[in-house]
Amino acid sequence: MKRLVLLGGGHAHLFVLEAFAREQPDAVVSLITPDALTPYSGMMPGVIAGHYDYRQACIDLAPLAARAGCALRLDAAVSLDAGQRQIRLASGELIDYDMLSIDTGSTPRIPDLPGADSRAHPVKPIGQLLERWHTARAARAAAVVGAGAAGVEIIMALHHRQPLMRCTLIDRAPHILDGLPAGLQRRVMAELARQQIDVVTEASVSGVEADAVRLADGRSIPSHFTVWATGAAAPRWLRDCGLALDPGGFIATGPTLQSLSHPEVFAAGDVATMIDSPRPKSGVFAVRAGPPLAANLLRAARGDTLQPWTPQTRALLLLACGRRHAIASRGGWSLQGDWVWRWKDRIDRAFMRRFSG
Repeated sequence: MKRLVLLGGGHAHLFVLEAFAREQPDAVVSLITPDALTPYSGMMPGVIAGHYDYRQACIDLAPLAARAGCALRLDAAVSLDAGQRQIRLASGELIDYDMLSIDTGSTPRIPDLPGADSRAHPVKPIGQLLERWHTARAARAAAVVGAGAAGVEIIMALHHRQPLMRCTLIDRAPHILDGLPAGLQRRVMAELARQQIDVVTEASVSGVEADAVRLADGRSIPSHFTVWATGAAAPRWLRDCGLALDPGGFIATGPTLQSLSHPEVFAAGDVATMIDSPRPKSGVFAVRAGPPLAANLLRAARGDTLQPWTPQTRALLLLACGRRHAIASRGGWSLQGDWVWRWKDRIDRAFMRRFSG
């Protein structure tokens, strides 16, 4: 019988485990992930803001794996030899596979700047960020470097949790939410102004100190708690794995979610790039990839023909605003209100119930 390894407990693999609970694949399945609790990214800003506790926003993989007939191993990959079909784990163990599905997510992109590695807190892993924030709750100033969707949500969550703390959002682009519609940018800027959160754009960071973020133009931004949210980087252990990678080091896949170089390897979520249909590294696209990934893994285990998948070009974006208020955007329109937060909360809780039942 084939050996199928699910590497990583990301959002797409939740759907794989759900599908395997309904239909057992013709394979011996194991799941390798560092922690049995996998955070749901959609609720993490709410955890920082104090609306949920951490456990409420995590899915326990143990019962989900058990229902799927999948052996759960708490460990992490440190290297992969695609030619030998072998994974080396942090524990030193070597794992052989016949089929492999990778959904480990991305890693934070921390630059080589003075103080960045020791004083800038990466947005992932979120559990570690929350622990560091808990010890820094008395901070008089905080800054988030990176004004994408994650950075915007985090700075507003920090402000809500500590209203008297000076908060600053920093980005090197001319506008926040670079690449997203101008109407959404204006709406979010108005909300940041309402909360009296400072926004510094077209700014390159030159260093991070215990009480400040230093900019290349000589300015100093007060910060006793600095979060780095500048985008996703590929895991280092992929560099010499033998798989075809995109220019950013992410696994290159085709429309069936198979590696372009090794068809026995599948990948989805932030760790992968569909070369013909690239999409942003965000949780919503990882979630959408889950069902087609599950279906093709079942087909591959049976020896059936795999089906191509084309991800949607637009997705609903729901931005939490720290308080119980949110902004919704899709395409060129956007709107906001307390009711949008309640809508988002219902969607998030429904997602949690789906995989926690």
